[in-house]
Amino acid sequence: MGNDGLLVVRCQLGEREAFRELVAMWHPPLWRYVRGMVGSPHLADDLAQEAWGAVVRGLPRLRQPERFAPWLFTIARRTVTDHLRQTYKAAETAMEEATTVVADDELSGVLTTMQIEAGLAALPLLEREVLILFHLEDLPLASCAEVLGVPAGTVKSRLYRARRMLRDHLAEKGYEA
Repeated sequence: MGNDGLLVVRCQLGEREAFRELVAMWHPPLWRYVRGMVGSPHLADDLAQEAWGAVVRGLPRLRQPERFAPWLFTIARRTVTDHLRQTYKAAETAMEEATTVVADDELSGVLTTMQIEAGLAALPLLEREVLILFHLEDLPLASCAEVLGVPAGTVKSRLYRARRMLRDHLAEKGYEA
């Protein structure tokens, strides 16, 4: 997506139409990522909107417009992490809320089949996140590492572990993996 850099520069220059184009291009992948992380489409709508607010505030300071995609997913990751922190903090005081949060996770996933969605939802958060970024959002290994804040080798090992866990989970449920 070589046009990203130019589109970002146009946004930084204040072109409203350029921002509309940027949102039109990047909202679906952003939303899929957030949805895959939190499970609920309604919550994904709210968190994606929150992430776009952070993008609007931070876009004038983005020094490498061509690095927009990793920057966007880093913002989305922080938004999701902040939400999960707040949720877990609230869950410490009310066990019923913790049960609801876990139940919502059972529906997460953005792949095309129900079986894989269920398998993705069963994965721990770190493994689920790396699969979403690499396979569903098609981010290169280096960009995944940048978003996750870990070395590329760590991304490779998480991908290997996540694929194995997903395959094992699907096989356990009787699906060909």
